[in-house]
Amino acid sequence: MAIGPSSTPSPVPAGIPCWIELACREQAVAEGFYGALFGWEYTTQRDPATSDGRYAIATLNGLPVGGLYRAAQGGPLGWVPHLSVPHTASAAEWVEHLGGRLTLGPMPLPERGTILHAYDACGAPVVFWEVPPDWEFVTGIPNTFSGADLNTHDGVAADHFYTKLFTYSSHQIGDGETLDYVEWLIEHEPVLYRYVMGSEYSLDTPPHWLVYFDIDPARGVDAVAGEALMHGGTVVIQPYDTPFGRMSILADPEGAVFAVIDHSRVSEEWGRAEVDDPYDD
Repeated sequence: MAIGPSSTPSPVPAGIPCWIELACREQAVAEGFYGALFGWEYTTQRDPATSDGRYAIATLNGLPVGGLYRAAQGGPLGWVPHLSVPHTASAAEWVEHLGGRLTLGPMPLPERGTILHAYDACGAPVVFWEVPPDWEFVTGIPNTFSGADLNTHDGVAADHFYTKLFTYSSHQIGDGETLDYVEWLIEHEPVLYRYVMGSEYSLDTPPHWLVYFDIDPARGVDAVAGEALMHGGTVVIQPYDTPFGRMSILADPEGAVFAVIDHSRVSEEWGRAEVDDPYDD
C-alpha cells in the first residue's frame, strides 16, 4: 500500500484507512466536480457490488486516490473511509457482536481483496477491507486523503465499537463537554477522529463520516472554497483556523459533504463559528 511518496510493508495494519469512496447519484457529475477541483482523472472497472456494475478509480498523476460509484436506490450517499482488516469473515462476526449491522459481504472482488459493508454501532456506514498485498492508496499530498472524523450523537458507543474492534487507544482532545472530540490512536499515532455533534447539528442528523483532503499551502483553503462554488459546489462552513490547520467544509453539487485543510496554517484557537446543520434539508 503506497502512502504518499513512500510504501508501507504488507499486510496493512488493522484499523488503518486503506481507501475512500464516494457513493453518488450521478457519477458523471461527481467525476467532473472532483476532477476540476483536485485534478483527478478516472479509470472505470467492473464491480458487482455497485448498482450499475461500474466503479471509477480516481487517480492523481496516475496514482490511485479513491473511488466513486453510483449508489443503489435508497442506499447511503457521501464519502466513507474503508478500514483495513486482516480477515473480513472475522470482522463480520465482531461487527455484529459489538452492535453493528452487516449490509453487504464479505464479498471478494477480482484482484482487489475482500470487502465488507456495514453500519457501526452508532448507525454510521463503514467499509472494512481485506486488501491484497500490492494494494495502492496515495495519501498525505495535496488533493488526496488527509484524515476522517466520525460525527455521531453517541461518543461512548462509537468509542466502544471501534476501540474493541481495532484495539485503538482513545484520547480526548476537546474538553469533553462543550467540545467532545476524540482521537483514536495505534501505537500513539492518530488514525481517526470521533466528534459528538454539537448544537450546530439537529438531533435527527444521521451519524456520518467527514473526509478531509490536503490542500497545497500555495493554493490555500480560501481559494479552493471559491473554486468549489465555481464548479457547482457549496461552501457549508467558510474557511476557519484550527489547531490542525486552516480548513473549510464544502459540499459537491449533489450535496456530499467533505473538508479541505491546509496543515501549514496552524492556530492555537478554534475559529469555527456556529453554523447551520449541513445535513438539514
